[in-house]
Parts: sequence; C-alpha cells; structure tokens
Amino acid sequence: MRSRFTAFALGDADYLLKSWHPTTRPRSLQLDPDLRWYRLDIIGRSKGALLDTEGTVEFVAHYRSPAGSGEQHENSRFLRDAGEWRYLAAVGPPAVDMVQ
Repeated sequence: MRSRFTAFALGDADYLLKSWHPTTRPRSLQLDPDLRWYRLDIIGRSKGALLDTEGTVEFVAHYRSPAGSGEQHENSRFLRDAGEWRYLAAVGPPAVDMVQ
C-alpha cells in the first residue's frame, strides 16, 4: 500500500499498473498532474501476513489540488500474485484490525 501511495505521489503510472492485479488492471492509467499526494494514514488492515494470499488495507490518502485539499478514504483488497502483492479493487468496509 505504501509503495502504491508513493507511486501516486511521484506520478509513476508504470509502477501502479505493474502493482495492479492482472484481472482488474486497466490498459492504461492517466494520473492528474494537478493532484499532489502528501500524506497516507493507514487506518487498519485484515490478513496480509507472510503466509496469507490476500488482505485488505483501509487508508486515507491526503492531497492538494488547485481547488483545495481533499482526501481519498478507501478499503483496498490485495492478492499475492507470483510472490508479489497486487492491488485488486476497493471493497466495502469489512471489520479490520486497527493499526497502532
């Protein structure tokens, strides 16, 4: 999750596509150059440990744009694919373990 946030902050669409699960990955990705992602707060998670094959991360990502500040609050599902974690999709808010 943190590496994908960093890719958004740096405008690295190639990394975002590579870290997206092939079953849901778009053909291309156009990032908004006016958005400046500056902070990521991890709210919670479920699964995603060393031996797990899936997990979720709830987060709030903060940005600035010419229109002002904003945030994206999402619960993202990840699957392990060929040994790497891949973003699958946003999901509804399941119960998560709070990160402390």
